[in-house]
Amino acid sequence: MTSLARRGWEGVTLYLPVILMGLLALGTWWLVRNAPQAAAPTVVAAPRHEADYFMTDFSVKNFDASGRLQSEVQGDLARHFPDTDTLDIDQARMRSLAPNGRLTHATANRALTNADGSEVQLFGNAVVTRDAMVPAGGRALPRLEFRSEFLYIWPKTERVSSNQPVVITRGRDQFTADTMAYDNLEQVLQLRGKVRGMLMPGR
Repeated sequence: MTSLARRGWEGVTLYLPVILMGLLALGTWWLVRNAPQAAAPTVVAAPRHEADYFMTDFSVKNFDASGRLQSEVQGDLARHFPDTDTLDIDQARMRSLAPNGRLTHATANRALTNADGSEVQLFGNAVVTRDAMVPAGGRALPRLEFRSEFLYIWPKTERVSSNQPVVITRGRDQFTADTMAYDNLEQVLQLRGKVRGMLMPGR
């Protein structure tokens, strides 16, 4: 090998690492430019509290397997909200029939009920009334009424509560309180706050 060729080869070997690094950098740039872009994360919008259907001047009845009426809900206007699966009813009127035949009525300016009707909230002029009755072979059950600006009802477990002033009328007796919790199955009435009662003598 001549001295000129030797010097040329030495020059190539001297710059060979630089040339290789340049080729690697060029290849990396090409891969980055032509690689498929990652999909942007999809932002799922939170469900909005908007009604998906309406009912006007409606009546909805529920029956048991034997065809016996269990409950009925009426109202001037109802709005269903899918995000909470609730029904918001204007001028609500409800009634339910217990297995023993005792009838309960409820009215309010507005009612909010969950999907299966196991929880009902009554707002504005809320009244829940359980009719008097005499069960077969049992003692007479007097008429029972609750009045408040707000009543929370659990029809299936027969409970009523309120965190606002309430008036309870049982037969001819009357009680008032700041808050109330009533459990019909346990036959327990809890009154709190300024509690007053008026007991009428039996006839």
